[in-house]
Amino acid sequence: MTINGKTGIAALALALAAPCVTYYEGVIPHTYADPVGIPTACVGHTGPDVRMGQTYTPAQCKGMLYSDLGKALADVNRCLAIDVTPEQAAALVSFTFNVGGAAFCNSTLARLANSGVPATTWCAQLLRWNKATKLGMTFELPGLVKRRNAEYQMCLGHPWSAA
Repeated sequence: MTINGKTGIAALALALAAPCVTYYEGVIPHTYADPVGIPTACVGHTGPDVRMGQTYTPAQCKGMLYSDLGKALADVNRCLAIDVTPEQAAALVSFTFNVGGAAFCNSTLARLANSGVPATTWCAQLLRWNKATKLGMTFELPGLVKRRNAEYQMCLGHPWSAA
């Protein structure tokens, strides 16, 4: 994505993504199992450093959030070769934060965006990512339906809203 080196746009994208991510992930200052059983902490933070039984301070949770958002932004930058608006970047950062960089980079969404189709087409791909798999069964998560709708609206240039 061509916001590389454009610090103001990157900062705006992160500032727009953070409330959306925080709203949909919640802030839980201890480790818990997410809906598919992945150990998670604070604001949706996962990884090898997260083990059940840990607790975190508000400052630690905020630090993890901004570190994770920065990684998601780097993944979006790495895999998207088109100019995007700050709102589109924020939607993609929120999405990538949630699904991971590899999933974003290998997605139809990224492929369509890079092919030059209109944003309305590739933004709509966000709506497809509303399911989770647990014990071999795939099911729609109501929270993901709401989150993807919010990211889709943001991708279309509308301000983020919890509604």
